[in-house]
Amino acid sequence: MLENLTQRLAKVVKTVRGEARLTESNVADALREVRVALLEADVALPVVREFIARVKEKALGEEVVGSLTPGQAFVGVVHRELVHLMGDANEDLDLAVAPPAVVLMAGLQGSGKTTTTGKLARLLKEERRRKPLVVSCDVYRPAAIAQLRTLAAQAGVDFFPSHEGQKPAEIALAAVDWARKHYNDVVLVDTAGRLAIDEAMMAEIRELHAAVHPVETLFVVDSMQGQDAVNVARAFNEALPLTGVVLTKLDGDARGGAALSVRQVTGKPIKFAGVGEKLGGLEPFHPERMASRILGMGDIVSLVEEAKKGIDEAEARKLAEKFKKGKGFDLEDFKAQIQQMKKMGGLGALLDKLPAHVQQAAAQSPQAMDDRALRRIEGIINSMTPGERARPELIKASRKRRIAAGAGVPVQEVNRLLNQFGEMQKMMKQVQRGGVAKMMRAMKGVLPRMR
Repeated sequence: MLENLTQRLAKVVKTVRGEARLTESNVADALREVRVALLEADVALPVVREFIARVKEKALGEEVVGSLTPGQAFVGVVHRELVHLMGDANEDLDLAVAPPAVVLMAGLQGSGKTTTTGKLARLLKEERRRKPLVVSCDVYRPAAIAQLRTLAAQAGVDFFPSHEGQKPAEIALAAVDWARKHYNDVVLVDTAGRLAIDEAMMAEIRELHAAVHPVETLFVVDSMQGQDAVNVARAFNEALPLTGVVLTKLDGDARGGAALSVRQVTGKPIKFAGVGEKLGGLEPFHPERMASRILGMGDIVSLVEEAKKGIDEAEARKLAEKFKKGKGFDLEDFKAQIQQMKKMGGLGALLDKLPAHVQQAAAQSPQAMDDRALRRIEGIINSMTPGERARPELIKASRKRRIAAGAGVPVQEVNRLLNQFGEMQKMMKQVQRGGVAKMMRAMKGVLPRMR
């Protein structure tokens, strides 16, 4: 996420850190690089100009005076201004109305409205304990209604049927009436999009808005659109009383210009960010955390929150009890840990929230694993018998050949897994004995480049 921008800004920070003090000259040099980085990231030109002016004013002002080094001072200023640019703080949905609260999803075709509607329904059900109803008013794209029905089934939420030939406003009103009678407290209305902005679409969505009086009107925008996202955002903001923005496909955008531009152009808060295709891939948008990620500082708070959601507490307690009784860490436990990691979005999602230097070290490490490697390891463990998982020392040459054939991998892969697991067992024993320092030294043996 925002990979190119992060790399460019990291170079700027490194250069400034080498200066004895901040002067107009070195601040101007640094800001020139920041300007180029933002423009390459497809941030709108007026937004870049305003941002650079604010950073220059603060960097040369009294805010940087004190015990901080010039590099720290400059990074602090850039971080605060990035946070301000993206909205200062997270703003949640305002659903404090008599039910059902109507949420209208607006945006161009292909921006991810339908998928986002399904993701938001799941989030409201699983994390907010709401009872959402989803309805499609997209009567022009036949697959849209079927897609939303499928997503609703996957999320375990109610779906209101609609079909081609109906009027969008009539569909939405019927859905709201159905929700009222069936105690659904939120209605998510997925609207029709077009490949480009046209007056017919805007007139239809204005009519829909007037009919259902939504408490939230969310503009869904593809973050990979770059400068186009700004123009689309401006058009929708003029046509509708937007209450918030949802950025989609943020994980696939190396530039990230929309994340920094849309808030400034619309004046509306970015409420959510969509990452990945899975229904769990919708995160509340926190400007401060996003600014930290852009500057390569990572986002440990979000990582901890993901861990809390993904980790099975019962399994964690079971593993802790096993350690207390002196029983070792076996391959069944290792497999359980891999499955927990997959629930949290896989290695890619975890690494994305870690500081830039950790990501670089992981990429350079010869033992660095991607999600495919995790699936391969899980396949190898699945090819073992329960006895072999509990006592890996039983696995000799003939068993290795059988396991490799069952998993569809060379025998060398089985050997590599057993060697890595042996090192992990040593680390776990150090934890049991309280030897954290010894454990850290052991870790360097497992991942030699990650020091």
